[in-house]
Amino acid sequence: MNNYKKKAFIPVIQKTSTLVFLSLLALVCLFISLQNRSIEISPLYDSKIKAASLMKQCLQSLKKSRLENSVFIDIENDPNETGLVGVPYSLITTDEGDLDAKLTTLDPNFSAVIVDLLFTAGLEKNDTIAVMLTGSMPGANIALLSACQVMGIHPIIISSIGASQWGANQVDFTWLDMEDILIENKLINSRSVASSIGGRNDMGRLLSPLGRDLIIENIKNYDLPLIRENRLADNIKKRTDIYNEYHPIDKYDGVVNIGGGVASLGTSFNYRLIPPGIVNRSDIVDIDNSSGIEGAFSYFLKRNITGLHILNIKSIIENYNLPFAPIPHPKIGEGVLYAKERYNLTIVFLCFLILTGSVAFIGYKSKKQIREHLTKYEPDSLL
Repeated sequence: MNNYKKKAFIPVIQKTSTLVFLSLLALVCLFISLQNRSIEISPLYDSKIKAASLMKQCLQSLKKSRLENSVFIDIENDPNETGLVGVPYSLITTDEGDLDAKLTTLDPNFSAVIVDLLFTAGLEKNDTIAVMLTGSMPGANIALLSACQVMGIHPIIISSIGASQWGANQVDFTWLDMEDILIENKLINSRSVASSIGGRNDMGRLLSPLGRDLIIENIKNYDLPLIRENRLADNIKKRTDIYNEYHPIDKYDGVVNIGGGVASLGTSFNYRLIPPGIVNRSDIVDIDNSSGIEGAFSYFLKRNITGLHILNIKSIIENYNLPFAPIPHPKIGEGVLYAKERYNLTIVFLCFLILTGSVAFIGYKSKKQIREHLTKYEPDSLL
């Protein structure tokens, strides 16, 4: 009894040496798991790097052009000083716009995202795609053209020139002006084959007569066919006819829409339910379009031509862990878009078993010690 009083009973689970052992074992297991991870480089790594680098060159070329014309860059609304963020209001502004979404598409890494999406959609070198652009997201337009150039994909482009807030909505710097600068500097080799005014009904409704005239003059300056029929439905049909003139509709390998152009998406509110990213015919069959006019984008989709819908930018980049409206732009080549860390799950599982098994064994041994101790010294407590 005296020995019991002199020496306190401490089960093994409460001993400092045991806790130190478990801590060291956990650290060893963690170290082994980390040492057995690998870096999985994207199979599209080279193409993504080239596309992002080309887009960066395009952005620099356009910025240089703006600075040469003594254009002021608003660093509050254009914090990365790209020179490609438009203004809140102008004569050719068609609608409200999401500034953060447009800042996000001006990240050169967005072109690497487009490369990934085009590849996932099954597109490859020498394929021909129908492309529907607006002036609302020049960053996304440049990202797509850079990706197509690197991948050897041939785009047939029809653009609407009116733009929402913060896009290519400055009368002296429309999307066609940007496109021309990039062609002149031999950075891209694809340009629009026809253009429309854009905006409501694809004919500039809600713009002033002067605003519409400025857009029409801009289109004529580049000797492009002006799509301006009597009704929206006729404008849409004219678009599909032009696409068919350049390449038979059923021979297109894909279709890409950037922005929310009414001629592309149609007038039905339900067509706003088209998911961003890769779209197939099955994604639109349940969308009711009885109350509106079918757009050119769904015209292609219903012919089993795979589509790429670039809208709702935040949901697209979240799949690649890219930041929304980043300041500054992330470095090209970094992040899961280019490479992913992979852990050896077998090693991780074995480490988990060793660690949990050790804890379970020590817990079992301690319970046994406590029971033996109580049986010997405090039998009444077991009743």
